[in-house]
Amino acid sequence: MKHTLIFLALFTGMLCFGQSAENNTLTTKVDKQRLHYADKAILESIKNKEIPGAVLAVVHYDKIVYLKAYGNKQNYPVAEKMKTNTIFDLASLTKVVSTATSIMILAERGKIRLEDPASMYIPEFKDDIKIKHLLTHTSGLPSYAPVKLLENKQVDQPDVLIQHIAAVNRSNSPGEGFIYSCLNYITLQLIVEKVSGQNLRDFAKGNIFEVLGMKNTDYNPLEKKHKIIAPTEKQADNQVLLGTVHDPIARKLMKGISGNAGLFSDAKDLALFSAMMLNNGTLKGKRVLSPLTVKAMTTVPCEFSTYGRTFGWDMYSSYASNQGDLLGPNTYGHTGYTGTSIVIDPDNKIAIVLLTNRVHPDDKGSVTRLRALVANAVAGAVGFE
Repeated sequence: MKHTLIFLALFTGMLCFGQSAENNTLTTKVDKQRLHYADKAILESIKNKEIPGAVLAVVHYDKIVYLKAYGNKQNYPVAEKMKTNTIFDLASLTKVVSTATSIMILAERGKIRLEDPASMYIPEFKDDIKIKHLLTHTSGLPSYAPVKLLENKQVDQPDVLIQHIAAVNRSNSPGEGFIYSCLNYITLQLIVEKVSGQNLRDFAKGNIFEVLGMKNTDYNPLEKKHKIIAPTEKQADNQVLLGTVHDPIARKLMKGISGNAGLFSDAKDLALFSAMMLNNGTLKGKRVLSPLTVKAMTTVPCEFSTYGRTFGWDMYSSYASNQGDLLGPNTYGHTGYTGTSIVIDPDNKIAIVLLTNRVHPDDKGSVTRLRALVANAVAGAVGFE
């Protein structure tokens, strides 16, 4: 079904992804006994040393129906068991949970248009890149930046990163190609900060995290939280990164607060965020987004139907394998380099939060297949009544 819809969207121009009719006559339920297949897939991945451990949360409507920890949160220098409240470096989940959501909040408050050019807010930009191009990774900006080079220059030029982004060669004209780029979301961060008058951390905290009661979600987490944080990669001095973001741009150029990475959170908090998305922008009477904003944020615009990206989320690009094979046609999600993932199926009112620290202690583990296996197992637990 999903592949048929994609085919129609791409080749007939008559259907934009996300516009299929929802099932309004049947109510979904989750057979928790069948979720042991997800357990088995995760335990097999740990056995194969692909990951040290994991936390899985399954959300149904507005409730967490499954929350489980597996393996270790740390294998080096000593082993420590994973717990369900373990906090993870989210890596690129930052892009959707913090940056894109902040942009959409500003849009629905009448502060910005997605059609606005970046140059309206960042004078260094001299081309036609618009906010919508940054959100959908269709700006033409390259995927990353030369961190060591820019780090050396930053001593004398604090704004060296944005100057680099504004001047760097584009691979294509805006809207005419897809390159997944961290630079898009750093640019969006600067727009949030210019318009709101707050740094991204404070804006997201006040308008998203505190509203939803996401108590373990923040940039640069306090040292008292470090004891429940999963470490990431071992460094040249044999110390693991703990409570410090793994992403080099965020860590070395942005002081831990960046639009592309830097956010830390746990499975329960991300389940709250996912439930808000499933519930059209509200959770337990607290509103983050309007239903129309959620719809816009989870629908691939017709002009970008070839690329499969929404205003923040991924529906059917080449990065969408974490959705597995069986979830509904309107499923969307996002992943993070460190081993994190969110998948949301609005038709069946299911969200899957899978958190791992696959880069610990060395950046050798892989979760690409595991994410899909877990998504399939969760889909297999869904029934109707």
